[in-house]
Amino acid sequence: MESIRDKVAIIGMGCTKFGERWDSGLEDLAIEAAYEAYEDAGITPKDIQACWFGTVTAPMIGIGATHAANPLKLRIPMTRVENWCATGHETLRNACFGIASGMYDIVLALGVEKLKDTGFPGLGTGRGMGPVLEARRTSPGTFSLIATRYFYTYGLSPEEGKAAIGKIAVKNHYNGSMSPKAHFRNKITLEQVLNAPIIAWPLGLFDCCGNSDGAAAAILVPAKQAKKFRADPVYIKGLGQSFDPLLPHTRPQFDWLTWDSLRNSSRQAYEQAGIKNPRDELDIAEVHDCFTITELIIYENFGFSAQGKAKEDIDAGFFELSGGLPVNTDGGLKCFGHPVAASGLRMTYEVYKQIQGKAQTPERQLKDVKLGLSHTFGGPPQVSAVAILGKDLG
Repeated sequence: MESIRDKVAIIGMGCTKFGERWDSGLEDLAIEAAYEAYEDAGITPKDIQACWFGTVTAPMIGIGATHAANPLKLRIPMTRVENWCATGHETLRNACFGIASGMYDIVLALGVEKLKDTGFPGLGTGRGMGPVLEARRTSPGTFSLIATRYFYTYGLSPEEGKAAIGKIAVKNHYNGSMSPKAHFRNKITLEQVLNAPIIAWPLGLFDCCGNSDGAAAAILVPAKQAKKFRADPVYIKGLGQSFDPLLPHTRPQFDWLTWDSLRNSSRQAYEQAGIKNPRDELDIAEVHDCFTITELIIYENFGFSAQGKAKEDIDAGFFELSGGLPVNTDGGLKCFGHPVAASGLRMTYEVYKQIQGKAQTPERQLKDVKLGLSHTFGGPPQVSAVAILGKDLG
C-alpha cells in the first residue's frame, strides 16, 4: 500500500464560530469558513480547481453540493461526501487524493452542518439503520454501556469510574474556555460533573457533547509547491479510515472496549507517518469525545495509554495542556461543539494552528508542536477516520 506521506500540504484553513447559529444558514457558514481559508492561504476563489463538500443532515436528493456551489459561486468539479461523524475527515481525505493523483493543484475541502435547525435534541429515537439487528438505543445509552463495562473490567468502583471520566470533562471545559470560537466556554469543577443530571448512567450532562452549527474548511496543494504560498504550510503525514461491519455489539465476544475501527484507522495512519510510539511521538491529539468515556477508550485503542491504564494517565494530568500528550486542546466536541460534517476539519484546524504556533489564545498554545493527530468516530456501523499532520517535510 502506498503512503500519502509528504505528498499533500495544507496552506490555509478556516473555521466558523460553533454554536447556536440562528443568524446563519448553511450557505452563510460555508462562506464564513471558506473565505477565512482563502485569506489564510493568500488565494482567491478563482484559484480553486475542485471541491469536496461534506454535510450529513442537509437533504441529499436534488441538493448534492449546491449548498457550497451556490454561495461560493464555484463552477468547478464538486463532490458531496457523507460518512456519519467522519464526514469532515472524508472531505479532507478525498481532497488529498485529488491532489496526490496529480489531477489538481489547489483544492478545497469543506464541511458544514446546521443541526440546531433540525430540531433533533441529540438523543435519537426509533429503530436503528438495521431494524433486524438493532432496537435503537440513544447515543448516550450506547456509550454508557462502554463505561459500565470498562468500570467492571478494570475493577473501578462506580465512584472511581465516574470521577475518572469526569476529569476529562473538566479538562475539555478548561481548554474550551480559552477558545473564542467554541460553543461552550465555561470552566467547570469535578463536583459539578459528579452532581449533574444523569443522561444515561454513568454519563451525566457534562459527559455529553452538545449539538452545534458550524463549518470548517481547508485549502490543499502538492507538498512540493506549498512554500510558494506560505512559509509555514502543514504537511499530511498519514490518513487512516476503517469501518466495523454491521454493529460491533451484535457480534459474539465483542467486549465493548476493543474497537477494530479505532485500532485499524490509527494503525494505517501511524504506518504511513512512520510513528512507532504515538504516546511519545505525537505532540497533540484532537479525538472524538462525543462522550467522556469515548475519549477514554480512544486513549487505549490508539496506544496513548496501556490497556486498562487510562485512569492513571488521567489522574496524572498526562492529557492536559501541560501534560505529555495534550488532547482536545480547543475543548473538543464536548465544548467546541459537534456540527457533524464540520468536526473533522475543525479538529484538523486546531492541529494546523498549533503546529504553526498560532493557537487563538496564547494560554492554549503548546510549545514546539511538530506532529499532531485529528480523529473522528461515528456510526452505526462504526467508522473511524484519522489524519496525522506534521510541521516539516521528510
